[in-house]
Amino acid sequence: MSTGGRVAVLERRGKFLVAEPFFKAGARQVVTRDRSADVGDLVVVRAGPGRNGRGKGRARIARRLGRPDVARDVIEALMIDRGLRRSFDPAVESEARDVGAAPVDPGARRDLRELPTFTIDPASAKDFDDAISAAPEPDGGTRIWVHIADVSAYVRQGGLIDREAYRRGCSVYVPGAVEPMLSHVLSSDACSLVPGDERLAVTVEFVVADGAAGRASFYRSVIRSDARLDYDQVDRIFAGRERAREPWGPGLEAARDATSSLQAVRTSRGALVVSSEEPEFAFDPEGNVTGVQPVEQTESHRLIEHLMIAANEQVARVLDERRVPTLYRVHERPDAAAAERLVEQLASLGVPTPPVPKGHLTQQQAAEAISAASQLVSDWIRRTGRGQRALNSLILRSLKQAYYDARNRGHAGLRSTHYCHFTSPIRRYPDLVCHRALTSVIEGDSPPPDVAWVAAAGPWASDREREAMVIERDADDVARCFLLERLLFSEGWETQFDGEVVGLHSAGVFVAFGERAAFEGMLPLRRLGGDWWELGELGTVLEGSRSGGTVRLGDPIAVRVGRIDAPRGRVDLHGA
Repeated sequence: MSTGGRVAVLERRGKFLVAEPFFKAGARQVVTRDRSADVGDLVVVRAGPGRNGRGKGRARIARRLGRPDVARDVIEALMIDRGLRRSFDPAVESEARDVGAAPVDPGARRDLRELPTFTIDPASAKDFDDAISAAPEPDGGTRIWVHIADVSAYVRQGGLIDREAYRRGCSVYVPGAVEPMLSHVLSSDACSLVPGDERLAVTVEFVVADGAAGRASFYRSVIRSDARLDYDQVDRIFAGRERAREPWGPGLEAARDATSSLQAVRTSRGALVVSSEEPEFAFDPEGNVTGVQPVEQTESHRLIEHLMIAANEQVARVLDERRVPTLYRVHERPDAAAAERLVEQLASLGVPTPPVPKGHLTQQQAAEAISAASQLVSDWIRRTGRGQRALNSLILRSLKQAYYDARNRGHAGLRSTHYCHFTSPIRRYPDLVCHRALTSVIEGDSPPPDVAWVAAAGPWASDREREAMVIERDADDVARCFLLERLLFSEGWETQFDGEVVGLHSAGVFVAFGERAAFEGMLPLRRLGGDWWELGELGTVLEGSRSGGTVRLGDPIAVRVGRIDAPRGRVDLHGA
């Protein structure tokens, strides 16, 4: 994953120009002077050859990234520091241009270009994996078409594009930037289901009746999206503040009816309920963070989520039945001890808990207990207006981590016996594996993925996904720090913030603070009321040995900012 360079800041030390490591401690390097960068610049440096080509000589500047006080430049530097390439090899780009330029040939595909179709994505999205069509059935229920970009039609297995996509594993989305799995020629153009253009797709067609999706049919298709909708627009339509248009309006309403019944049934069968908010950052033209808006999961998000879940279940089921090698999305049932601990943690905070059978729980009972607890927590958060981040974190920590595997082991969180990732092949490699597996079923003469290769691909894809999640989380923290600095320079560093305890540690208290809890930092215990604090066994309460006071997850707390380390995404707090 390494780019072969180090991210550093150029400094002058006497008569020398040196590269000071930016993100982590390390030795300074003397740098060969270069007119492309100046003192104070953020750069990538690579070691140069020593005299006579032996050893290491002065470092050379491989690339100027910008300035260390500009958020976008620091986030770019973070991506490079974590091993992201930030470009494609020219040979990969050339192959992508060649396959992307080929005209759309419907061939033996089912022609759905006249079927009203739409996409729903974030307003900032540039790659559109999935599109929806829907219509009411004459005898009740709703017919759903889930159209997924047919990436496998463009990406030849074993080719340059495919090998690079496998190496990357998934796209990485950070504030203001993306490291795509596929070249932009494909991800944002040829494969993307943009409105008004004919696109190749794989369609999953099924009928939703009484909250259940009937057996699906699968086929390759050619579609033409009529509209590119975003989540906010769809929510306005659902709220009656905006009018749906022809020809996609009736389909949107039909899809809404279907997903409402799907959601009701999934909730009744005990699917996990964990609410979350994703930050969406705004930048000015110079690359400075100017704002953040937490994006809540609304009805429009749930519409797409439930339809994609239904399509993924249908694909996983047919591949399992046909014994076709593929990658499943596995979420194993939790351990009994984790479920029992979660119930004890919630009870210690006064949060309602489900009844738990006495004696040793089976994994099935543990999964049911955690699912029931998640619904009670969701209700409690909605009623009290607090504890969302802390309590949902407790629930997630009680679960096993999902992963990709060649064996179908079910998805405990969704309470699904068959599940895979099929609906995002532009940005996830396991979805491309599922497409190739399904194509072998659809066409008959197309070879399925190799068994041994699929078995090895699961752990690799899981590792790439986890790496991406860490990079995305750290980049969010960096963006928050720059925004917080901007706010404090405007309002003053003595500004007091109302916050909420979202995590406890033996060294300090993690606090979410600011408008809509946009920021997070740590308040060291030594700055917390001059007491001697001990963390309880359940990790939910700090107890003061002198005062007898307590600090609990979800408690309100007032704080001031002491120090911000933006490159590392860290905020140190003081008590107000």
